Amino acid sequence: MRIALILASLLFALACASLLRLSPTADPWEPAGAPALATRSARPTACTHFDANRQAFFGDLHVHTKHSMDARARDMLGSPDDAYRFARGESIGIGPFDESGRGTRQAQLERPLDFAAVTDHAEWIGEVGICSTPGSPAYDTHKCQSYRGEIPFIPLFPGFKMGGRMTGVMGITGRSKELCGPGDRWCRDFLLSAWQSTQAATERWNDTTAACAFTAFHGWEHSNSAGRSKIHRNVIFKNDQVPELPISSLEVPDAIDLWDQLDTVCTNALPGEGCEAVTIPHNPNVSNGRLFEISWKRESREEQRRQASVRARFEPVVEIMQIKGESECRNGLHDVLGGEDELCGFEKIRRVEGAFPEDCKEGTGIGAIAGKGCQSRVDFARYALIEGLREQEKIGVNPFQFGFVGSTDSHNATPGDVEEYSYQGCCAGRDATPEKRLDQTPAFGGNGPVARNPGGLMGVWSEENSRSSIFESIKRRETFATSGPRLSPRFFAGWDLPNDLCERSDLVATGYAQGVPMGSVLESPAQSGPSPQFVASVSRDVGIAGHPGGLLDRLQIVKVWHDEDGAFQQEVHEMAGRKAEPASSAEAPPSVDLATCEPRGPGHAQLCGVWTDPNFDPTRAAIYYVRAIENPSCRWSWRECLALEEDGDGLNAARPTACDDPKVPRTIQERAWTSPIWIEPA
Repeated sequence: MRIALILASLLFALACASLLRLSPTADPWEPAGAPALATRSARPTACTHFDANRQAFFGDLHVHTKHSMDARARDMLGSPDDAYRFARGESIGIGPFDESGRGTRQAQLERPLDFAAVTDHAEWIGEVGICSTPGSPAYDTHKCQSYRGEIPFIPLFPGFKMGGRMTGVMGITGRSKELCGPGDRWCRDFLLSAWQSTQAATERWNDTTAACAFTAFHGWEHSNSAGRSKIHRNVIFKNDQVPELPISSLEVPDAIDLWDQLDTVCTNALPGEGCEAVTIPHNPNVSNGRLFEISWKRESREEQRRQASVRARFEPVVEIMQIKGESECRNGLHDVLGGEDELCGFEKIRRVEGAFPEDCKEGTGIGAIAGKGCQSRVDFARYALIEGLREQEKIGVNPFQFGFVGSTDSHNATPGDVEEYSYQGCCAGRDATPEKRLDQTPAFGGNGPVARNPGGLMGVWSEENSRSSIFESIKRRETFATSGPRLSPRFFAGWDLPNDLCERSDLVATGYAQGVPMGSVLESPAQSGPSPQFVASVSRDVGIAGHPGGLLDRLQIVKVWHDEDGAFQQEVHEMAGRKAEPASSAEAPPSVDLATCEPRGPGHAQLCGVWTDPNFDPTRAAIYYVRAIENPSCRWSWRECLALEEDGDGLNAARPTACDDPKVPRTIQERAWTSPIWIEPA
């Protein structure tokens, strides 16, 4: 049997029949010196910074700590408390960790986040606890010693090498009885303990005073890796009402079953016992098209509509930027018309040689984690959005009506650590030195660790920094993603927006009063009539003292739709900035001095544009979103190369090959993406 099929069966195996309600146990992972659990108090009527026109808050809802199987296998010891401490701007120790468990490097955010969530992989948390806690029932087993790296790992079967130490906690057809004990009780006890510990940390750091300084969300990652593809989702809860245990892909592998289970234990629970959750798909670029595949098979039309509706309700946003690259769009797709988008080459972690094959459709191929198999067009959010329009025409429901967010996917317990000039890696000891970070050993089908980036941030437009307000912003898709900078774009659409909005002080109030914001649906008033008007604005990220942010280059609007034949169509229009205005023939385009990383050339502190679609067809649905682009700046990898040269290391034979490889970009253009606005026929 092929290795991939065996791995798929491993990850799809049912480890237990249902979630059990267990009595609390002692917590072997409670951090020494952690503050006592704060009394849970009701949120005041409003935060002191409440704004009815909403304000931008920045956060990270995809972060891993020592409870995650892959993080602990890399000897990462950061706790949930460390993650929240870091998010609030405090210094923490990161890997490698010494014998006493202290990080040998220090990390600290230049600017604290407004909100965050710890989202450890739900699978194998219990096994990780057992193998990491001296005196546990299975601590001295061969499998645990293998997981800790004390002895070479034993493959699950001959020829199996993927995963290394991580395979020590896996079973072949379910959970390992050697580790989990009778009825998997040991693993469940340790899972419960870790989940309670994470909940306690989340409540400790969530600010319930009127200051509303920081919001902490409960969550976990549901990590189905069928076919060695990342079909992962972060499950985020609105408040402190959460299930007794995390739901993992070992118990519930398929997405629809996850959502149905969440409905059972949350949405449809008895009054006072329920909860509310959203699921946020992991960056889809390594999913082999599986995150956004349509696989109704033999379901009735009624069941198709039900599943599409459940998905649309649970998944209002998708992650399009993180350490494993960007998933907005990609050039080279044979079946996307309208010309190539020059900015679709940004931070692509997978290397795809030549054109995409004609038979490269969604849900095909295996091995995306290793860069193998088919990379489908629906590995990218832009084209999944169009697929949603096509599905809506077929069954009457759009399952892919989602907004955009960014995150880090940090495995260092360092949420929001996205600055290019201070990047210290993502994964404990694996990339703890410049040489390891600049390594070009293939990973994810790309150029190795050097192909990774610091990740992105999630932006929301909310009235206040509270769980309820931010969660509702996510549900209505009034969100945006950034590649790291704290850009805060606004985007509105309407049928009678004033043409002079960019010159007015009431742009936002008028946008809400006479139009709809990002994430909304704007219905055509008639089968024929005027074209919709769009207004977008953005201000530069000013940065901090010593590290100013970049100037803005341009503001674009992207339109996507499908024609009568079902072909995918795309257009990119300049709304404001360098390419939207006539430039002086003597004015050089913006650039960067590669010897010093100093920016050169013109740029903008603010950009704003009003645009009307000249090709609008009121009989056909279309999707519009805005992209704000900064001037070029030095990529983190080139900054590392310059630092090595300053230290003298660049003159010896140990100079990383990435520093001289023309395929490794030396500059980037940071950016932000707004959630789309959908225009639907009357």
